[in-house]
Amino acid sequence: MMTGIERISNILNKKPVDRLGVYEHFWDGTYPEYRKDGKVGADESFEDHFGFDMQEGWPFNLTADLDFTVKIVAETDETVTTLDGNGAYLRRHKKRETTPEHVDFTVKTRRDWEEYKPFLVKPDERRINFERYRQSKEAARKANRFFTWSGVNVFECMHPIAGHEHMLAGMALDPGWILDMAETYANLTVALMEILFAREGKPDGLWFCEDMGFKERPFMSPAMYGELIFPSHKKTIDFARSLKLPVIMHSCGYVEPLLPKMIEAGINGYQTIEIKAGMDLLRIHKNYGDKIALLGGIDVRCLYSNDRDIIGAELKSKIPVVKDGFGYILSSDHSIPPTVRYDSFRYFLEKGLELGKY
Repeated sequence: MMTGIERISNILNKKPVDRLGVYEHFWDGTYPEYRKDGKVGADESFEDHFGFDMQEGWPFNLTADLDFTVKIVAETDETVTTLDGNGAYLRRHKKRETTPEHVDFTVKTRRDWEEYKPFLVKPDERRINFERYRQSKEAARKANRFFTWSGVNVFECMHPIAGHEHMLAGMALDPGWILDMAETYANLTVALMEILFAREGKPDGLWFCEDMGFKERPFMSPAMYGELIFPSHKKTIDFARSLKLPVIMHSCGYVEPLLPKMIEAGINGYQTIEIKAGMDLLRIHKNYGDKIALLGGIDVRCLYSNDRDIIGAELKSKIPVVKDGFGYILSSDHSIPPTVRYDSFRYFLEKGLELGKY
């Protein structure tokens, strides 16, 4: 039987394995829900409990002004609006887990950006949580899990400081500004990784988060991706290659038109494959499964049903196909919310791995 390190390493390099890899993300509210009835121990990690093959460590803080104290600028019974160190005004719900609402941004133009850029040029070690990385790495090693440094890449760095609206308009109206922001964040990310890995050792791979699409469309054209984002993706991935580390890139939304250039940038695996956004695991496997490993693409809405017949049918329609070529890691196409019952998620894993044996 292979270890998680061996299994995921082989899958990312398209080499034979004993079974599919398995990994998953959860909403924050799912952790207490699964623990409240004692099925998952109070101090037990989900990686241990469910036997995942991977573990992540998120060690970086890329907020522009590290010394800025978050300020509450408005508050109601249900929401709170804050101003953060990126100069972003964000409204969050107090009583449920949601994506923050973009209220306003200080950075709207190249001139605004120039006031914040100096914060992001030098690699301040305060941005690195060495202890978090060390603990996650040690836990993964103890369990023989594949360990990834995880964090955002340049697209996910830019929109927290400028907002999607200003950033995307800038791609068309002032592409040099966007290129400069992307290059600044890429350079900072690589510099911080050099410091971290020199002190704490390399991970087994890198996991970049880049939500570059929405429903049925990417946020940008393939041409704009190639001109403005691809160079920075290539820089960060080339750094990983120099250390012989494979790269997984996460992207929610419909990003299929961008995949050829993402593959050219050097990714080894692509994760999410969000069905409700228009992605299709079988189509992606047919067109790109010989080039990269795939993670996800199992419609999480089937798990919402908590119906084993529906969950099983989804798995049976996909797993026998995508296991071909030793390039698939079992997970849903989105994080698991607390509405998915523990027993339903357990069945999803067990049935998926039953179908995913070689």
